[in-house]
Amino acid sequence: MHTPVKTPERTRGKLRRPESNDTMDYPPINKLERLLGKPASAWAVEDLLRLCREQNIQMLSLMHVGGDGWLKTLDFVPQDETHFRNILAGGERADGSSLFGGSGIKVGASDILLRPRIESAFLDPFAECPVLVFLCGHYTRTGEPLPESPDTIVRCAAGRLKSVEGVDLYAHAEVEYYLGKRRDESDIYGTDDRGYHASSPFVFGEALRREALLLLAEIGVPIKYGHAEVGYVESGSQNDWLWEQHEIELALQPLPRAAESVVLTHWVLRNLAQQRDFQCSFAPVLVKGHAGSGMHFHLSPLVHGEFIAPIQDNKAPGDAARWLIGGLVKHGGTLMAFGNRADSSFLRLSQAKEAPNTVTWGRFDRRALVRLPIVARDEHGRQVTPQTIEFRLPDGSAHPHLLLAAIAQAMTGAKTLPDLDKLIAATAAEHGGRHRQMSTIPQSRAEIADRLHEDRRMLEAGDVFPSGMLDSLIESFQRP
Repeated sequence: MHTPVKTPERTRGKLRRPESNDTMDYPPINKLERLLGKPASAWAVEDLLRLCREQNIQMLSLMHVGGDGWLKTLDFVPQDETHFRNILAGGERADGSSLFGGSGIKVGASDILLRPRIESAFLDPFAECPVLVFLCGHYTRTGEPLPESPDTIVRCAAGRLKSVEGVDLYAHAEVEYYLGKRRDESDIYGTDDRGYHASSPFVFGEALRREALLLLAEIGVPIKYGHAEVGYVESGSQNDWLWEQHEIELALQPLPRAAESVVLTHWVLRNLAQQRDFQCSFAPVLVKGHAGSGMHFHLSPLVHGEFIAPIQDNKAPGDAARWLIGGLVKHGGTLMAFGNRADSSFLRLSQAKEAPNTVTWGRFDRRALVRLPIVARDEHGRQVTPQTIEFRLPDGSAHPHLLLAAIAQAMTGAKTLPDLDKLIAATAAEHGGRHRQMSTIPQSRAEIADRLHEDRRMLEAGDVFPSGMLDSLIESFQRP
């Protein structure tokens, strides 16, 4: 008998967070959940040890995110069962000054520990031999979470928001990217910036995108959907590469997992592109004048296990939504230090192609810094997905861990802003897209440095962002 797909429970007009599928009624997409017969939250070392015996897995890999936002890897071939257990229990040392250069870690005292998280395990889909991968956190020599680690920072920021305001903030990214291939006579593709939702055979990247969706789901990254995006760049006389844009929209997760999912999505897409002799680019602008690649983040506050709608029945935003919207518009320029890190970030924002360049928020305006997208409902008006608040400023150069941490910090501090209600009212987008403009976003790296300097106390609050890291970041944005 077919078991229906579980949908989020609705209580008093709000969507509750789906609980883990402990009964495994619906066949899990996560490959290890299928093999082990239990959800990731219930995995134990014994389960993974048994898996390695049954699947003849002889290599373990500890993957983690460095200061640059990229995945790093440390490989092991366990000598015996004791060695296997010790790797999972204690992890391994690494050079923190190399992984987090410029963050304040001294070379003379730079030993750190990588410690794996059991529930993060997955089988490497690109390895030539079976490899069991674990995502890791970073710890000091005394066993405390490493302050300079992006993983530590986003977990501390999410924890502080929960402790201070009682809010669990969930997020998911829209990962936009371009695929490039060499032009040949058989190509029958689209026209400039007209690729939205295009289907094969009029896009060449559909098969790659679909494979990416399945691989991501198998390694534990929840997916909302994928499609061809608007961007399309025809090959020219000096460049025989044809480029088309795609998007993978992820699903809502707690901030630390949402950040990891972005990094893993980039990793999967780059590997698949390399296998096909394609190029893959997340650059904010690939070619001037063409649609850029943003990385919008959708955010949904969870209070007492319920996703809180930003606005209900056309009323004013509720408390959690006010704090989030107010924090984003108040500190949007500062957040560019983590969400718009490339020189072409400014070009994307100035091209007037549905990218924000003023500090505004609105319910439908795609040019606003923050907007409230339409929510899916069935024919009876039942809401089937949580409503979200969309932050449209970041792009493909973003450091997702640090950006989401900074968003949580901005939301945590917004409640005490003396001008919160005035700020929200002054930056609301009016009907028809006309703005009562409060200010523009930074137009240069130097302006971002100034915003960082002004807002550093907000970022440092609760010892979330280390002061040495902010010093280095401000200095880097001040350089020409």
